Amino acid sequence: MTDRRQKQGKSVFIRTYGCQMNVYDSERMAGLLKPLGYGVVDAPDDADLVILNTCHIREKAAEKVYSELGRLKKIKTARVSAGDEMVIAVAGCVAQAEGPEIIARAPMVDLVVGPQAYHQLPELLARAARECGDVLATDFAVEEKFDRLAEREADGPAAYLTIQEGCDKFCTFCVVPYTRGAEVSRGVDAITAEARSLVAQGVKEITLLGQNVNAWRFAAPAGDAGAQGLAWGLGELCRHLAMIDGLERIRFMTSHPRDIDDGLIAALGEEEKLMPYLHLPVQAGSDKILKAMNRGHTAASYITQIAKIRAARPDIALSGDFIVGFPGETNEDFEATLALVEEVQYASAYSFKYSRRPGTPGAAMPGQVAEDEKNQRLARLQARLEAQRAEFNRAQIGKILPVLFEKSGRHPGQLIGRSPYLQSVHVDAPQSMLGSIAPVRIEDVTPNALAGVLVTKAEAAA
Repeated sequence: MTDRRQKQGKSVFIRTYGCQMNVYDSERMAGLLKPLGYGVVDAPDDADLVILNTCHIREKAAEKVYSELGRLKKIKTARVSAGDEMVIAVAGCVAQAEGPEIIARAPMVDLVVGPQAYHQLPELLARAARECGDVLATDFAVEEKFDRLAEREADGPAAYLTIQEGCDKFCTFCVVPYTRGAEVSRGVDAITAEARSLVAQGVKEITLLGQNVNAWRFAAPAGDAGAQGLAWGLGELCRHLAMIDGLERIRFMTSHPRDIDDGLIAALGEEEKLMPYLHLPVQAGSDKILKAMNRGHTAASYITQIAKIRAARPDIALSGDFIVGFPGETNEDFEATLALVEEVQYASAYSFKYSRRPGTPGAAMPGQVAEDEKNQRLARLQARLEAQRAEFNRAQIGKILPVLFEKSGRHPGQLIGRSPYLQSVHVDAPQSMLGSIAPVRIEDVTPNALAGVLVTKAEAAA
């Protein structure tokens, strides 16, 4: 352990669990703490402040947090014995769902803050110091949070930008409405200002985030020609952001099938800066299970949407989410999911066994599926999805794709970037190309990435 008397300033260690929204929130928390003198460190051992930014989507998520807190307790105990201090905070969705229990069960925790209250971190830390811990802040104050977030520092050429939070869909398997609150859309001016700030710092690609990102709705900005008082959807917002000079790529996730509209489909087909990649979770292929999940769409309506999207953007790559073993799912229902997978043909996908989340309607439903049956179904589904992913990746061999170089590779002289389809691409290229977009001919496929060589712009245009 380093001699802390020699250390300059304060330090914070943030461990992020779960989704891209949590990654964004962690970056925001680091930004809020910077004016207070906190620098981010890579390990908790010598940190003045440790934040666990938690996720509550999967089963046993809370237990993972308590396990981590057990390890932190040993570090904190040793630090206190040496006359030092360490503040431990639990943030995110587990904090929102289980705040009082965390305080009761883990006395080493000084501060519990939900995902809509972390903008209050400076005040909460001061309160925790005055009250010797046990500070709980889990209010759903989304609009206030957006208003109080300070300008953030970019970390590389690609960045996340939250435009929407919360969920009104109340799928019976999901805790998000209870941990993130109701759907709230961030204002156009605030989104645009953050995007411009990121681009000014060298960001080339922005991914717009939301629990249901395409549920975003807001009035058109004042002074926008021909849009006085009109309500914009995500398609209009993407077109608006595409006018920012220097912003080369726009992505968005996660979309809900119920909120896909003609404006967004048209934007996907017409706006070149929108990447040809869409993550559109379906969850199941059986209408009986979709109804039990309260998804609000059918397998047929989902497939119809996919057809409209592909007609507008023929080169689009599709990603999805699947849950197997939802209560009441029969072999016939599962076969319907496999049939949908065959019809859609995914470039990538995420699939999970159903896990009972306390407080959700699904947890109390009859017909809970046995774990061994879930495992068998998941293995079959994942094998088919992986085969489709591999087939899509192999189809890129010989193509020339624009790649945004984001970081150095493991080997000397290697850079790693992202294709328009969000694939990782390994290329031998000079460090000076970090942050730039260049044409790459794809020559090989590895299990987790593509490999290629740089080509000239003339070759790419030929």
